[in-house]
Amino acid sequence: METARVLVAADKFKGSLTAAQVAERVTAGLRRVVPGVQVETLPVADGGDGTVAAAVAAGFERREVRVTGPLGDPVTAAYALRDTTAVVEMAEASGLQHLPPGVFAPLTATTCGSGELLAAALDAGARTIVFGVGGSATTDGGAGMLAALGARFLDTDGKPVGPGGGGLADLAEADLSGLDPRMADVDLILASDVDNPLTGPKGAPEIYGRQKGATDDDIAALDAALAHYASVLGPDHARLPGAGAAGGIGYGALVALGARFRPGIEVMLDVLGFAPALARATLVITGEGSLDEQTLHGKAPAGVAAAARSAGVEVVAVCGRLALRSEALAGAGISRAYALTDLEPDPAVSMAQAGPLLERASEAIARDFLL
Repeated sequence: METARVLVAADKFKGSLTAAQVAERVTAGLRRVVPGVQVETLPVADGGDGTVAAAVAAGFERREVRVTGPLGDPVTAAYALRDTTAVVEMAEASGLQHLPPGVFAPLTATTCGSGELLAAALDAGARTIVFGVGGSATTDGGAGMLAALGARFLDTDGKPVGPGGGGLADLAEADLSGLDPRMADVDLILASDVDNPLTGPKGAPEIYGRQKGATDDDIAALDAALAHYASVLGPDHARLPGAGAAGGIGYGALVALGARFRPGIEVMLDVLGFAPALARATLVITGEGSLDEQTLHGKAPAGVAAAARSAGVEVVAVCGRLALRSEALAGAGISRAYALTDLEPDPAVSMAQAGPLLERASEAIARDFLL
């Protein structure tokens, strides 16, 4: 019988385990049943929060800088660098994790820090930047990011408009002539798991505004402000896939920075070296905290499974909770899923005990697929 070679390529279990910790626990569980099994780990991410951590786990260098947080206060943000390729995660600078508990600023939160983070990557010599967007606290269409890179957004008096999406309602002139010229020479890849347009019923304010604290009135105001912003900068780009990603920062990157949109998991699999790792594997274990309908629309496990299926390698998944039928799993290329809630039905306990439970689930995988 051929020696089993397992590739663990899972995303984080949000709120419980990082992607690297998932890989460690799965490996421990497999080896408890099959002590000599060959295991290669490649923590993955889809462009959202955890993307820099996945790059660092794959051998990129972690770099930290002080930037402007979504509320205007300084925060520490990290990006990842290997040779001339940088992985920049907007959530590191402008993400929900930088808001105090219960504090939101849907109309005024800024992406300024994301622009400062891109500038830091340029300063470090990056020629290719994978810009992972997701988990944002902001809905400013990327205006803050562009302002940090040298753009000017002025009202009828020639003064800068206020921060956040709300301030864009006062926009009279957008001057992009001062944008950092280095951006023109960089391959900027907009990596996202969402393909929403900027505005409208599937736009950034309507679909994602509420998780950032926006009321219905705020959403209407933001949608109108972003539509006005796009009428000044370029309405065609507002309809492109990914324009609505991360509160519209995708639009700012597409319209003014020459970014090209790619599904986040595809980009990250390329950057992390998934293809050569897959070529060495006889079984792939992927997963994330919740395997549900969203998983099928560009999330990491679906991307991993699609690539593995194309290579003829079997895939199983681990997850905190499973909300997909076996037919949907099979359609995505996943033979079977192992959920922690099958071992511990109480969600709170399951999250708190995710590590040990994941080891137990992985023991079951070893018995089912490796013996």
